[in-house]
Amino acid sequence: MTGIADFNYPAFNTVADQLRAQGFEVENPADHGIVEGAQWTDYMAYNLTRLGLCGVIALLPDWEKSQGAKLEVQIAERLGMTVVNAADLITREAATHA
Repeated sequence: MTGIADFNYPAFNTVADQLRAQGFEVENPADHGIVEGAQWTDYMAYNLTRLGLCGVIALLPDWEKSQGAKLEVQIAERLGMTVVNAADLITREAATHA
C-alpha cells in the first residue's frame, strides 16, 4: 500500500466488496484507515495480528512490489495458509455459484 496513490485503498475495497458479496468473511487492511502519526511498522504489527485470524490470503495485482505484502505472504505460507490471487478467487467463486 505504501507508495501507491491513496494507499491502494480503492483496489482493496473493491476486492473486499466482491468477496463479501460472495459470502467470504474479509479482513481488509483498508478498513482500519489511516492513523495520524503511525509508522509502517505500526500498521504491519496490527495487520499481522489480523492475518493470524485468516485461513486464506487473497493477493491484489502487483503485490510483489509491496514489502508488507511480501512479508504477509511469507508468514501465511509458513503458517500453512492458502495464498491465492484475489481475481482468481473471485472468478472461481462466481463460476461455482453460476
